[in-house]
Amino acid sequence: MLVLAWWLGAVTLDITFLPTPLRVYEAFWRLIDVGDIATGLTLQDHIVASLRRFAGGFLIAFAVAVPLGLMMGYSRTAEEFSNPIIEVLRPIAPMAWAPLFILAMGVVTGPMMVVFIGVFFPVLSNTVFGVKKIDTHMIDAARTLGANNLQTFYKVMLPCTVPYIMNGVKIGLGIGWMCIVAAEMIMAKGGGVGYFILNNAEQVGNWPNVFVGLIIISFLGIITTGIAERVHRIIITRMGME
Repeated sequence: MLVLAWWLGAVTLDITFLPTPLRVYEAFWRLIDVGDIATGLTLQDHIVASLRRFAGGFLIAFAVAVPLGLMMGYSRTAEEFSNPIIEVLRPIAPMAWAPLFILAMGVVTGPMMVVFIGVFFPVLSNTVFGVKKIDTHMIDAARTLGANNLQTFYKVMLPCTVPYIMNGVKIGLGIGWMCIVAAEMIMAKGGGVGYFILNNAEQVGNWPNVFVGLIIISFLGIITTGIAERVHRIIITRMGME
């Protein structure tokens, strides 16, 4: 229905920046075969560049946010120390950091750090919330049955927090893709889907190519969110939560 509405709108309105789905489909295969004239790179090059930056930023954010969130949720001292710093940084939009990061760190690491900022806060907040939502009676019961701190963490805290962590991951993935596309639009070189979209819109006004870039971002977001959901199901099954 969405594609049909798009097609009817493109045919009825007949405006330059709204190509038909057929023109976008043809542009996609042309980009695969010939490459992108506006940037001199293939579509595959742009996708790989965006994926590399996105994956790097996401993994760094996950590696920092989850342990910090578990610590802040478990320890009041850690929360009181970390929370003021986090609350100062949280209101700053990820894209406000983009010019600084790109100029200071380059076209690979700079956008990666923008993704880091975008993913970090949703994962951290959900992890802290998950730890605080644990029923204290479960922890008391584990300790009564002889569990030490490490066993209590692994058998009670972590399994109970996993759904909240994964919820933060899925939110972070969506924000991360918005961040990487916007950051790549700021760059003057280096490739990436955002760079591809902006150059095709500005330099040659190739709107079918622009729509190809938009659709690719949508599919990459769907795929990464689907992978996160699959990982979530595997983890909770192996932990005996389902």
